[in-house]
Amino acid sequence: MNRLRFTDGIRDSIPIALGYLSVSFGFGIMASGAGLSPLTAALISLCNVTSAGQVAGLSVMTAGGTLFEMALTQLVINMRYALMSLSLSQKMDKSFTIPHRLASSFFITDEIFAVAAGKSCDINKKYMYGLGILPVLSWTSGTLLGAVAGELLPEAVKNALGIAIYGMFVAIVIPASKKSAGTAAVVAAAVAISCAMKYIPAFSFISPGFAVIICAVAAALAGAVFFPVPSSDDKEAE
Repeated sequence: MNRLRFTDGIRDSIPIALGYLSVSFGFGIMASGAGLSPLTAALISLCNVTSAGQVAGLSVMTAGGTLFEMALTQLVINMRYALMSLSLSQKMDKSFTIPHRLASSFFITDEIFAVAAGKSCDINKKYMYGLGILPVLSWTSGTLLGAVAGELLPEAVKNALGIAIYGMFVAIVIPASKKSAGTAAVVAAAVAISCAMKYIPAFSFISPGFAVIICAVAAALAGAVFFPVPSSDDKEAE
């Protein structure tokens, strides 16, 4: 019998919420530096709940990119959330009707997916809502606090705090790159392509929004071609 409760979800989400608070504070600083009001920055976090997508989206906004660039950038960067939701749907019990599936899909992030997928039993809607509510509130409130601080703190302090969110990306990439040559190669390819887009005059016509898309797609394709992940059939054959 499934005994997971709403309070179990709240308990499991506390470490996620604490981490989101500090990282979203860095995004709030960035948003303030880009000229966004604290309310606008908080609404972006409340409606998106995605660190990489929001940072990329902020770059498109500040560069004056088009809505098409914004939509395509978010599609490429956040596609993994759709795949996570499909995978997690296999662990959902009968209490998840279509409206509840749609509602819970809103707050699927890497960390929430990992915790929910790691449960030994099927998950119910009460647990899933408990798991999602604190991280969303923490992500939004952290952004609001960071944006307000960005309007009050000296420039040197804002610049120092603004790199926090990039520190999170580095903390994600480096350990994975140490364990996998393929991951390291994909990261290196993305960095090389990004530098080429930025500093080679021949690519100056490419807008920042499309530069992000090209880097992500090209590096991912290179990884798929040169470092394919073995299928289950391949592993059994070995």
